[in-house]
Amino acid sequence: MLSRISANLVPFFGRLTVTTDPEARVEPGSIIVVNHTSSADSALVLAALRRRWAVEPVLLATAGLWRVPVLNRVLVRDGYVPVFRNTPRASAALDQAAVALASGRNVMLYAEGRLPVRRDAAETPPEDFRTGLARLARATGAPVVPIGQAGARRIISGGRTKQLAGVLTAPVRRPGLHVHIGAPIRLPEDVAEATAMAHGAVTAAWRTAAGALGEPAALPDGRAPFATTRRGRRWSLRRRRA
Repeated sequence: MLSRISANLVPFFGRLTVTTDPEARVEPGSIIVVNHTSSADSALVLAALRRRWAVEPVLLATAGLWRVPVLNRVLVRDGYVPVFRNTPRASAALDQAAVALASGRNVMLYAEGRLPVRRDAAETPPEDFRTGLARLARATGAPVVPIGQAGARRIISGGRTKQLAGVLTAPVRRPGLHVHIGAPIRLPEDVAEATAMAHGAVTAAWRTAAGALGEPAALPDGRAPFATTRRGRRWSLRRRRA
């Protein structure tokens, strides 16, 4: 249900485009891992996945969302998994995710485990990953689909006042939003190695997404990337409006 709502609402708040690696796909029982930059980024990715491949994943999300009236019913209905961060109950989320994967559902999670602390709307590379993703992939043998998103901070970022202003003005500003879906990968057994590999794949996908929006952070030297490729790309990607 939230995937359908996101697909309908996101175009109202901005101009969403989607690209994929040539071998990108989301098979049943896949783990989808996304960079986390804003409270709005899950909506971007859910919209992109539904419109591109009719994929509606189970989302691992902070348990606080289950305390929001009406929203909690939708989360339960969709089978989403609450994550009780920094508590003994946190590991239970991985157990529930494994059950969902075994049933053939796709699971979407944020391996960074938190939002960036910066208050402006600029893009920032993914922070270090926690080990939950690697442990879940090792326990289930599921393939991992890396996704990079950019532009969500143009809708929601900063303190509460700025967040509210961003949401209210987005339909007028219609900021650029971009999601890039990478090819699936198989993580190695070693947790540290697997965590580093997944982080690298998501960072690469994020650089493509941020580059599509001309974000300076997408390149290490700070140059605005892909300045000449907004209408015709120099690499093999399938691009369309979502």
